[in-house]
Amino acid sequence: MAHVAYLVIVLGLPGTVFWRRLTGGSGWLTVDIFLGAICGVALECLLYPLGRWLGMPLLPLVMPLVAVIVTAIPGKRPPRGRLLPWWSLAGVAAAVGVLVVWFVRAGSKFVPLAGAGSLRPNSDSPYQLALAAELTHHFPPQVPYVASEPLTYHWMAYNHIASAHWITGAELDVLVARIVPLELMLLLVLGTAATAVVLSGKAVAAPIAALLTVLAGDLAPWPWTISAGGVYADGPLTFSQLVSPTQALGALLLMPLIALTAMMVRKPPRGGSWVVALVLITVLAVAKASILPVYAAGLVAAFLYRLIRFRKLDDIALGLVSAVVVLYGAAFILVMRGESHGMTVRPGATFTAFLTPMLPKTVSIGEARTVLVMLTAGLVLAWLLPLAGAFLARRQTPDDPMVPFLVAAVIAAVVATALFWQLTLSQIFFVRGCFGFGVLMAAWGLANLERRHLAMAVPAVAIGVFAVLAGRAALDDGSPKSCASLTCVETVFAIPPLVTAATVGVGVLLLGLLLLVVLRRMPRRAWATLLVAAAIGTTFSPTVGTINAGASAPFGKFDTIAPGGIDAARFIRSHGGPNDLIATNIHCVLPTKPPCAATSFWIPGYAERRVLVQGWAYTAKANARTERAAALAGPFWDQQLLAANDAVFTSPTVENLRYLRARYGVRWLLLDERVNPAPGALDELADLRYQSGTVRVYEIPDIPTPRPNPDLPN
Repeated sequence: MAHVAYLVIVLGLPGTVFWRRLTGGSGWLTVDIFLGAICGVALECLLYPLGRWLGMPLLPLVMPLVAVIVTAIPGKRPPRGRLLPWWSLAGVAAAVGVLVVWFVRAGSKFVPLAGAGSLRPNSDSPYQLALAAELTHHFPPQVPYVASEPLTYHWMAYNHIASAHWITGAELDVLVARIVPLELMLLLVLGTAATAVVLSGKAVAAPIAALLTVLAGDLAPWPWTISAGGVYADGPLTFSQLVSPTQALGALLLMPLIALTAMMVRKPPRGGSWVVALVLITVLAVAKASILPVYAAGLVAAFLYRLIRFRKLDDIALGLVSAVVVLYGAAFILVMRGESHGMTVRPGATFTAFLTPMLPKTVSIGEARTVLVMLTAGLVLAWLLPLAGAFLARRQTPDDPMVPFLVAAVIAAVVATALFWQLTLSQIFFVRGCFGFGVLMAAWGLANLERRHLAMAVPAVAIGVFAVLAGRAALDDGSPKSCASLTCVETVFAIPPLVTAATVGVGVLLLGLLLLVVLRRMPRRAWATLLVAAAIGTTFSPTVGTINAGASAPFGKFDTIAPGGIDAARFIRSHGGPNDLIATNIHCVLPTKPPCAATSFWIPGYAERRVLVQGWAYTAKANARTERAAALAGPFWDQQLLAANDAVFTSPTVENLRYLRARYGVRWLLLDERVNPAPGALDELADLRYQSGTVRVYEIPDIPTPRPNPDLPN
């Protein structure tokens, strides 16, 4: 309840006031409330780091007070606006209900917070927790698991998590793995519904967009896409939303920005609209780097469309593009510090990387060229399929630049995903983070149908859903890894989409003939409606299938978090200050010593304290190696520091303990006995403060530097 009150009072009400006062409102009060709540999140993300830097992390609490003052200021007030009708809100509520059921039955189980599963998380969850802890106590942020290394990463989402922690008192791991993911996904459903109403001007767009946000995804006929976190399940309702708050926040903030763009390019905007646009663009620039370039591509398309069709310079679109270029460039220089994190141009590498782990050992990637073509064509079609809605929206709005805006944005996202390469497949977030463009295009197209055609579209969508389910069920064993030959692999890849396409064709034909008998006529417009609606139906998200199956977190065979380690880290948190520094003998994801996969990040997450050096993957210096093996398991770049750190845990002396304390400010030592047993000398030289499982926590006492003896020669 504390988090709900925080969302409503601290974020929702102020955000709505600012949105309506500055933009003049959308004409729909319900829409303004949904979009205003998201703007409240954006304002908090800008305000919190200032408060953290000034030592006032509760600074976002001034937002309600400022909203009251703004409301009291005399001036032209926006019209109250219409409420969405009850049936529209009921459809949105149904989508929210599906999301909540999915989260309770599946999503909330993906990242365990207790029991044996909490010691075997996926690699992303401890990383996200560590960054949230860093923004909770420090600004400007550093890499919390390699102290003194600047954090050249998207950190806006962690501002929101840290602020929520300060205001509500909820534990960071609960916020990161439970509360904030559900909150951001719920707001995404509402924001997409609201933006669809702004684009189409029709209340029916709200439930359509909300349901597509929850139920739609990519065209995914292959049976193995049902698995949790499958790379093809790229709709808004995916498991990646649970372990990537940067993606979740970026996709969310995109909605009010698209709605505001539509309002600004359609009629002369208020001056305050530019203020809101600049706030959203600024936060997005530091929230997710893959979103604004796609948004800018859409703006360029809208600008060119008006220039070519009407011979008119669209100064609004040009101004927004300029704002994106300036603010995105500033973020790249000031926040990312010019680091690309291994993002390079490598056309087609995305599809090769997807296919390689699917192939059996008996088939090489060089032999599977036909399969690679099928996979590439299937994925590109999957990502572009929501644009089928443009065929329905275009006829009703031939002069609206927002149609080419959405179409160009989706195409740009697909092109970027196909052209770029990053060792952890970060290029896929061009499509994942911008999936909302396609959802909006599909919802707009369906909403623009006449009532009788919309009634036809409902069974056509059902045909599409049935077709993709038939495709997934077409093979008894749909896993390509189970094949023993290339012919088998080709069959496994070819049959499901063929079954899906054939089912769509037959289903649409039969439905059309039935309607022809009933209505006695079927114009080409009606046939197009059936085909487009069925195509949209084939994007039925495989993630929804996990509602019944439940979710199983990707547990490993080993405890990547040391038994007793979470309690030990929290002991340090409760017995020290936020500026305390920890040294550890843990560097690898498994209890070994380097060389290894240096992807261990959990200590700063649970201790909420920086670590001198734990793992070193997922940093700018590691990612600069570009190759996956070198970036994740390459040597640490400062071997002298690593040697000084490790010496304390293998052969401790007064001198090396004093060196860590005096040179780096290390106060705590966290030793995992799975890596190496605790030396007896360490018990004598440092204070053993806590022991649990395989973990021992020591505090380094103040060790005075010996004074030189004047009687001895220097």
